[in-house]
This record gives sequence, structure tokens and C-alpha cells, in this order.
Amino acid sequence: MNARLLPLTATVVIFIAAYAVCYSQYPNMLSTRVIGNLLTDNAFLGIAAVGMTFVILSGGIDLSIGSVIAFSGVFIAVLLRDTGLHPIPVFVALLAVTTLFGASMGAIIHFLEMPPFIVTLAGMFLARGMAYVLTIDSVPITHEFFDQLQGFYWLMPGKGRLTFIGGLMLVTFLAGMIVAHRTRFGANVYALGGGVQTARLMGVPVAQTTMAIYALSGFFAGLAGIVFAIYTSAGYSLATVGVELDAIAAVVIGGTLLTGGSGFVAGTFIGVLIMGLIQTYIVFDGSLSSWWTKIVIGLLLFAFILLQKGLVLVTNRERTTPHHAR
Repeated sequence: MNARLLPLTATVVIFIAAYAVCYSQYPNMLSTRVIGNLLTDNAFLGIAAVGMTFVILSGGIDLSIGSVIAFSGVFIAVLLRDTGLHPIPVFVALLAVTTLFGASMGAIIHFLEMPPFIVTLAGMFLARGMAYVLTIDSVPITHEFFDQLQGFYWLMPGKGRLTFIGGLMLVTFLAGMIVAHRTRFGANVYALGGGVQTARLMGVPVAQTTMAIYALSGFFAGLAGIVFAIYTSAGYSLATVGVELDAIAAVVIGGTLLTGGSGFVAGTFIGVLIMGLIQTYIVFDGSLSSWWTKIVIGLLLFAFILLQKGLVLVTNRERTTPHHAR
């Protein structure tokens, strides 16, 4: 097997094994109702994780997405409350703001040669601070358009419901897979993850690609904010604290190397499902603390970090071993 497929294979095997264990104890876990709820409850995280996948594939990191999601919810709630606008133009304005915000961070990272960790950390504080400026209270959203979006679903066999936001997450992942693996931009992202100097020698437009990657992350964070607002029917400046870490965990558990250049958007989807499956199992059990979710995710992260380290060693050995000796 190709060494690059090992993390993705491990992710799929872990998900299947975990689901089998859950099913053996609670057969209803395989019902379409549970599957529909699993997709709905993790829709905002999954959409944000798509953007994070592109960032990590390029060798970067984005710590701002949790704050951007919170800002998005507050932005939507305040504008709908104070202006009487229809949600659609508010959504468009929000996505323009978050995309520009992400592109600005990408420009700073490239042109000022600043570490992505520091730049996006500053972006995290800035976005959260702007949410506080708009309001520190939880603002309910009562627009009828939101009620329509919440009530829209596709009835699956077994009476499970694939909601609008659950379906939107699936569409987002599908689009992410196409962009990552079937476009020139996706190839440039992988090349950038292999090293900036190498990417330049390959003719990759590093500045445009870096800005586009963080703009894409900002767009998906804004879209996740819209989904979260639909899910909760409110905007709150203290919401989604730590979601950026959950998104990073989903990407890593999904088999994407933190050093960049290797990984799959499909793996991130499985990573999100694994995290959601752990939470669902805890709900079914009823006796376990919700903190077990963090414990299990932490153990999985340690395991995948060790796997990634082994993958790097194997890849380096393949590069340095002459062909006649293989």
C-alpha cells in the first residue's frame, strides 16, 4: 500500500470498528435517525474543517475560525434585528467579510513572512473582539426564513431526516474533494505543503495561492457561522470557543499531515464523523461524562501523531534509498 494512504486507511478502519462496537451495544445507532442527527449536529464543524484541511495541507494553520463562526452568528443576528433585511443579502455580506478577512491574513503571512500561528492567533482575538463590539448578549433569531431552513429536510428510509444543514455539509465536502484533487489550485496547495521554495521552482504562484487558501478558510468559517446560526437560532459572542482545535483534531484524525503536503478531504469527513460518533455514544450510554469525548479524541490524536511520524520516516527512507536497492 502507498504510505500516503496509511493514515486515511487507519481512519476508515477506526471509524468502522468504533461504529461496530456502538452497534453491538446499541443497535439503534445504525438507524437513519441517528445518522441524520449525526450529520446535523456536526454540520458547522464539518464545514469549518474543510477550510482547515486546505490550510493544513499547505503547511499552515488557522486559529481564527472559531471566533469567525461566533462573529458570523452575531453579525447575522444583529443585522436581522436592527435592519429588517432578508437573511440572504446578510449571508452574502457576511461571506464577503469573512473571505476578505481570511485573504488579509494570507497576505500578511506571505508578504510579511509571518508565521501562520501568530497571524491567525491575532485574527482569532480580532474576530472575537468584533463580536463583542457588536453585542455581548445572546441575540435570538426569529426570522421566518430561518424557520423554513430549519424545517427543510429529506426523509430517508427508516424515517431519518437529512436536514438542510446536514445536506449542505455533504455538498461542501464533495466540493472540497473536487477542488483539492481535480483542480490546478488543489495541486498548488499540495505543492505548497511540500515547501515554499520547491513550490516556486515548480511554478506555483505562491502569493496568490497562500491568499486564496486563507480566503477559502475564511469563507468556510463564515459558511459554518451561517449553519451554526441556523442550528441554534441565535448569535452569541461567546459561542464556539475552541472549535478551531476541534477542526484541527478532525483534520489530523482524518489522516492529513500537520507538516502539510499529504492528506485527503474525505479523511477529514471521516474524522468529523468519528468525533460525532463518540459524542453520540456518550449520549446513548447516559452514565459517561461528556469530558470522555475530549479524552478519547486526545488519545486518537496521539495515535495519529505517532502514525504520521512513522509515515515521515518511511517516506524519507524511500526518498534516500536507491532504486536498485529497493
